[in-house]
Amino acid sequence: QVQLVESGGGLVQTGGSLRLSCTASGWIGSIYVMGWYRQAPGKERELVASILSGSISNYSDAVKGRFSISRVNARNTVYLQMNNLEPEDTAVYYCYARPRKPDPHYWGQGTQVTVSS
Repeated sequence: QVQLVESGGGLVQTGGSLRLSCTASGWIGSIYVMGWYRQAPGKERELVASILSGSISNYSDAVKGRFSISRVNARNTVYLQMNNLEPEDTAVYYCYARPRKPDPHYWGQGTQVTVSS
């Protein structure tokens, strides 16, 4: 059973930065894909960014150019560096992982990010 533990959320002013971290346990070897979703109040969960074990990354249009995703495969850890944060980025951020391509998503518990105007 894969377990994900996140850290790094918090309260920041507009234009500020935060870095989220997520470490997966319970899996031996490299994880196929890791990434982040977010869910704002009253909205559906949306993909923010993802990164394959070979470091190919993907971003939503809303965060492209402001957020950067990276990972350390040896530690099964993924990071999300969030710069130039906007109030619209306020949400609960969820880490996810799919150990192998056909596997379902495994989810972290979520971490709150609040951007004040």
